[in-house]
Amino acid sequence: AMAQAALGAAGLHFDELNKLRVLEPEMAAQTALLREQCRAFVDKTAEFQNILGSLIELVDQLAKAVESEKMKAIGARNLLKSIAKQREAQEQQLQALIAEKKMQLERYRIEYETLCKIEADQNEFIDQFIFQK
Repeated sequence: AMAQAALGAAGLHFDELNKLRVLEPEMAAQTALLREQCRAFVDKTAEFQNILGSLIELVDQLAKAVESEKMKAIGARNLLKSIAKQREAQEQQLQALIAEKKMQLERYRIEYETLCKIEADQNEFIDQFIFQK
């Protein structure tokens, strides 16, 4: 016991297997426990980093998918706008064509009325000519 006390004072201790140690058994046990806790912490940290890496990858994929859908939506919207503009242009062309045809119809109506008057005049002339004979 006295030898153990002298060794203890020098910072040397015997463990449960009677091996000579620099740390006292209680301190050695706490150190081993701390080492295990640190190892567990490092493992958990690595696992957390892996999970985080997967999450970041997933978020990146989602971001790319969202960007792709956004571009499709912009394309569809632009297509709709161009179709609407085409329809507008077609409508204007048709309106112009209708106006042109109405003017043509009016010219034909006037020409028809004129021809009807000429025909009536000629029929009257023919009738007068026949009656004179």
